[in-house]
Amino acid sequence: MSDPVADHLTGTRTVIGCDLVALDDIRASLDDFGERFLRRVFTDGEIAAVDGDARIERLAARFAAKEAVIKALAVADDPTPLVEIEVVGAGGPPQIRLHGSMAALAAEQGWSDPQVSLSHTSCHAMAMIAATVTDVR
Repeated sequence: MSDPVADHLTGTRTVIGCDLVALDDIRASLDDFGERFLRRVFTDGEIAAVDGDARIERLAARFAAKEAVIKALAVADDPTPLVEIEVVGAGGPPQIRLHGSMAALAAEQGWSDPQVSLSHTSCHAMAMIAATVTDVR
C-alpha cells in the first residue's frame, strides 16, 4: 500500500478505472459486425488468445479493460483507438500494453506499473485498472 504523505511529497498518486460489460453486448457486436468488430477493437494477439472456450467472456473482459484504461487515463471525448490498448499475458496474469497515441498519453501523464484484474460471470465481464502516476513537471 502506498504512503499518502510520501506520495504527496514525491508527486505520485494512484489512478483507477473500472468497467462492466454485458456479454450479450459483445455477442451482438460479433453477430452484427463479425470480423470487422474484432479487428477494430482487438489486436491480433488478443484475438488469438481468446480462441476456444469462454471466447465471449474473454473478449468482454478485454473490452472492459480497454474501457477501464480510458477512464483511468481520463481520455477526452475524442475517439480512442481501442487496438492501442492491449491485454496481454495469456497463460499468466493479465497485463496492459499501450501503443501509439495511448502510450504517448500515458507517458505524458507519468503513468507507470499499470495493474489489471479481469473477471466474468455468466452474463457480465468486468475489469479494474490501477496505475501509479508520477506528476511530470
